[in-house]
Amino acid sequence: MIRTAAPDDVPTIHRLIRDLAAYERVPHEVVATEDDLRAHLFGPAPALFGLIAEQDGETVGFALWFLTYSTWLGRHGIHLEDLYVRPEARGGGHGRALLAELARIADERGYGRVEWAVLNWNDPAIGFYEALGATRQDEWSVYRLTGETLRRVAKEA
Repeated sequence: MIRTAAPDDVPTIHRLIRDLAAYERVPHEVVATEDDLRAHLFGPAPALFGLIAEQDGETVGFALWFLTYSTWLGRHGIHLEDLYVRPEARGGGHGRALLAELARIADERGYGRVEWAVLNWNDPAIGFYEALGATRQDEWSVYRLTGETLRRVAKEA
């Protein structure tokens, strides 16, 4: 079962984010708190949205997403920030159901795309996405400003 995240899900989502970071080999990079998630998911102007995958009343996975905009398409899209299914629940169709619900939301709202990033070494995820029919965007590279570099560049404004 896939449903929209509710405020009571925040502690579980936070725990699953930490599990995802451990899987991606960077647990030390999680600095977000439950309060951060609560504010961004359920504050007065939410900019982050969540889906929960449940099995037998237990949360087994989640997806967090936000809106993007394509100037070329002239419409919004969905950026899937995180998709995670607990290891013991993998293979049960939960990841596929989460992505299918995101596709349904995008289609229903007239959005032009659903996109995400995947680590180059994450072969199980890459295989899963390609089996869905998702296409790799090899011509693009992701760049990021963060931390001290972000602050240094900001001071140049």
